Amino acid sequence: MLPRRHLAAALAALAVAAGWTQPAAAQSYPNRVIKLVVPFTPGSPNDVMARLLTQHLSPRLGQPIVIDNKPGGGTTIGTKLAAAAEPDGYTLLFISSAIIVDPAMKGTAYDPRKEFAPVATVNTAAWLVVVSPALPVRTMAEFVAHTKAHPGTVNFAATQGTAAMLVAERFKQLSGADLLIVPYKGGAAALPDFLGGRIQVLNPTPSTSLPLIRDGKMRPLMITSPARSAELPDVPTAREAGLPELTLEFWAGVMAPAGTPPEIVGRVNAAINDTLRSPEMRDAMAKLGFDAKIGSPQDYARFIAEETPRWTGIAKAVGVKAE
Repeated sequence: MLPRRHLAAALAALAVAAGWTQPAAAQSYPNRVIKLVVPFTPGSPNDVMARLLTQHLSPRLGQPIVIDNKPGGGTTIGTKLAAAAEPDGYTLLFISSAIIVDPAMKGTAYDPRKEFAPVATVNTAAWLVVVSPALPVRTMAEFVAHTKAHPGTVNFAATQGTAAMLVAERFKQLSGADLLIVPYKGGAAALPDFLGGRIQVLNPTPSTSLPLIRDGKMRPLMITSPARSAELPDVPTAREAGLPELTLEFWAGVMAPAGTPPEIVGRVNAAINDTLRSPEMRDAMAKLGFDAKIGSPQDYARFIAEETPRWTGIAKAVGVKAE
């Protein structure tokens, strides 16, 4: 056993070494492939955004970024996997507002705000309320009147266990429309039924619906963004449609496991913000109906703190309780 003075000296040396190791690792970061966990199905709006981001972010970080799709459990499977990863910056999480909606709706076995370090917000987007062109309606008022005149005949598909379901339920409450909310595992699953006439209403994002709207296969009645979309300038906002409480957006961003060195968080944040400022990235996002959201890790943390009570309130209003 070492003498006490030697033991103290050894511990002091270890402390110094540990202090040197973290900045050194941050300075050399990244020097190998980075994995971005995406807890969404391939082809979903968030997956599309994640792939667009990595395409432009990888050259700025100087390393390949691989997408690891881990859908399931309302994003909890992939989120928990990322939370348990080594906090070294080589496993990151691309997550949406689901990280605060999930606890509000059904509870989680972890606290996302404690188990992750916010890195950077990436984008915001809105929901649309679209109807089948077969319905004889062109405005929100006409749609609500139609549902009341034909009770039990209008079905509204929404993705179960997600913010989209909360939006659909709250829309039904606030508009007074007589319709049935039908849960689906995802928007892609509901689309064939919509196109086949079995579902009459959806609340998709512009990124997945613009081509169908342009082809006349969907008729948009409302968008939940604060202002009208440049891609859909004739579609009124929720406020214009008389439903101001449905002025809601979903967002996505990148997080790292808690304990990731601040220097690494800052490095990734700067690279993401640089990516979002590039004209080619902005143009590509606009075509998909996404708006860039640039900020610091501290801005991201504050944003999450502000959004949490909003979605908790909506979940309570529609009667969703954490399990």
